[in-house]
Amino acid sequence: MTRNERYKKVIEYFKAQQPNVTTELEFGSAFQLLVATLLSAQCTDKRINQVTPELFRHYPDAKAMAKAEVEEIFELIKSVSYPNAKSQHLKQMSEQLVRDFDGEVPSEREKLESLAGVGRKTANVVQAVWFGKPTMAVDTHVFRVSHRLGLVPKTADNPLKVELTLLKNIPEEYVGTAHHWLILQGRYVCKSRKPKCDECPFVGFCPSSVKVKE
Repeated sequence: MTRNERYKKVIEYFKAQQPNVTTELEFGSAFQLLVATLLSAQCTDKRINQVTPELFRHYPDAKAMAKAEVEEIFELIKSVSYPNAKSQHLKQMSEQLVRDFDGEVPSEREKLESLAGVGRKTANVVQAVWFGKPTMAVDTHVFRVSHRLGLVPKTADNPLKVELTLLKNIPEEYVGTAHHWLILQGRYVCKSRKPKCDECPFVGFCPSSVKVKE
């Protein structure tokens, strides 16, 4: 099976079975999505959704969070991974949004990545989920599933290379949705330590038993 055929099968399956999927993070605005995505680094969405309601009750927008003390933010997010760094990033990011963007979240990648704690993956999530842009955020799930399914070559050994390969092969209208398809596949089926191959719809052509043709 060629890699193009592999993409076709994967996309056709997800189109039929999961036509309308989005992030499992809970939010009510672009700012809240940005905050939740930043917090989700090295942490589960389930944990973030347990933390953000109270965080957003205190600081629903950038102007409110910019006035908070780092220690106050820390107390509300201390159960997530790396709370010290993330509380500082949230404070700095909020101050930048107020100072440079009138409290609004920008849609441009360069402007998003200028914010404290915001890297390419977080920027891609906000662009895709809130602004509807065809961007592909590559987290550990997307990276793992893309390799295991043979959607990317072994030489795609970092998130950027995986992102660019996926963008090249997935039709633009499905890029944003495909990000969630791959995440959910990795989160619930193609797990890191104990993949549920018996539940995988792609097991028949998984590269673990079928050699991918370049």
